[in-house]
Amino acid sequence: MVPEKLPILLRLPDKTQEELPDVSILIPANNEAAGIADVVERVRQVMDSLDYLYEILVIDDGSTDETAQNALDAGAKLIKHPYNIGNGAAIKTGIRNARGRLLVTLDGDGQHPPEEIPQLLEELQEFDMVVGARAQNSPTHMHRDMANRIYNWFASYVCGRRIKDLTSGFRAVKAHIAQEFISLLPNTFSYPTTITMATLRSGYSLKYIPITAAKRNGGSKSKIKIFRDGSRFFLIIFKVATLFSPMKIFLPVSSSTFLLGVGYGLFKVFFLDGRYGPTSAMLMTLSVLMFLVGLVSEQVAQLRFDRREISVSNLRIIHESLLIQQG
Repeated sequence: MVPEKLPILLRLPDKTQEELPDVSILIPANNEAAGIADVVERVRQVMDSLDYLYEILVIDDGSTDETAQNALDAGAKLIKHPYNIGNGAAIKTGIRNARGRLLVTLDGDGQHPPEEIPQLLEELQEFDMVVGARAQNSPTHMHRDMANRIYNWFASYVCGRRIKDLTSGFRAVKAHIAQEFISLLPNTFSYPTTITMATLRSGYSLKYIPITAAKRNGGSKSKIKIFRDGSRFFLIIFKVATLFSPMKIFLPVSSSTFLLGVGYGLFKVFFLDGRYGPTSAMLMTLSVLMFLVGLVSEQVAQLRFDRREISVSNLRIIHESLLIQQG
């Protein structure tokens, strides 16, 4: 039943005179003047061949060159940060301003092939999120490939599903899912890590499709630093794991501490002074406390998740009611 009158604060802007796009293309960019126009033009050519209404949003994250002007000249809509906040912050700005029911994100440096967007959108009819996983023949550095394998393995353990490319920024996702997790996304380059793990741990479906990443446009350099951002990726994985499934972290740590205590105690009994010792008892007690903390954290996470599900459902009902009310 549609309520007769809703609070004015919940009313949507009057968009009856303007047809909303089906797809919003989000392109974060920072000092990409050399290639942003080419990326926008390629996206336009691809989207013009599809049966979708679309918009292209370039989020200029505090560029000091002609990125903003070149994006406008190429026909994109521009959102500009007054200073550099971060790649993740640019994506969040894009999500907040996007009007499409489907979102596609790709980098402004030309690495992600816009020609693969149709496949992402096709798979999005069945899945909640589709990610372009960089193939082995992509021109990437060896140390980054090794780091990505470690991230993918750890994230796969936490999520209980194989993760093929945890850090890929080339993806398509349903808008309501991206909006649901926007408060969790960091302002840095690790936003793909967060939204991937949050999506999987919340029970949404995910599919990877192989893509061949291209070399960056001339003059474009990677903003990711292996040591600074590498440790940040691990912290993000731990953060999302403790938010959605704390026992994935607490249980192995607790078990390891318990086995260490037992092993050290037996070693003392049979090979040293024949006494079990307080250190072993302390480690075993600590392991029990870790397990109990993890158990309580798991219950808190479940209660928090249940409340969030109710809130999201209520917002969807309100949103649908407003759309019906507007005709």
